[in-house]
Amino acid sequence: MAEEQVLNTHNASLLLSAANKSHYPEDDIPEIALAGRSNVGKSSFINTLLGRKNLARTSGKPGKTQLLNFFNIDDKIRFVDVPGYGYAKVSKVERARWGKMIEEYLTSRDNLRAVVSLVDLRHEPSTEDVQMYEFLKYYEIPVIVVATKADKIPRGKWNKHESMIKKKLNFEQEDAFILFSSVDRIGIDQAWDAILEQI
Repeated sequence: MAEEQVLNTHNASLLLSAANKSHYPEDDIPEIALAGRSNVGKSSFINTLLGRKNLARTSGKPGKTQLLNFFNIDDKIRFVDVPGYGYAKVSKVERARWGKMIEEYLTSRDNLRAVVSLVDLRHEPSTEDVQMYEFLKYYEIPVIVVATKADKIPRGKWNKHESMIKKKLNFEQEDAFILFSSVDRIGIDQAWDAILEQI
């Protein structure tokens, strides 16, 4: 099912940024959270799916997202961009604060339907990537693994890298795994299909 049949994806905006649950939107619109290492391509993923250039701010500076950013899409669904993890130049205190903020959202938000866990197709998943996947499985939160930057690897090596990532994550076949590139526009329909299945 194409997303245009369900959503007007061009009717999208940043609704608000929240540091804790007292700032979350108070309604029952379903939400899809996006999690991943700093600079894995979360902002590019959002912009590509919504056909926008700068709705979510992309930055060459890791650690730019410091709050939970709620993006309203046609008043029917929201993307929630959470701070990227694994950025060494952020203080331990700040990392701990982000971790608590993310955990509070993921474990207490009734609107949450699934988490898009973004990993870099070029590299073996980090310890934090594995911990995030295990966290989501432990709390029985539906997870969609999106392997970004597919354009950086020859297509002939995609299967090898996909297998490497799945092995490291101890990936469960019931979960969706999508190869994605915002540059070559690969995986957009598959990502929308996986997201809309959870709504």
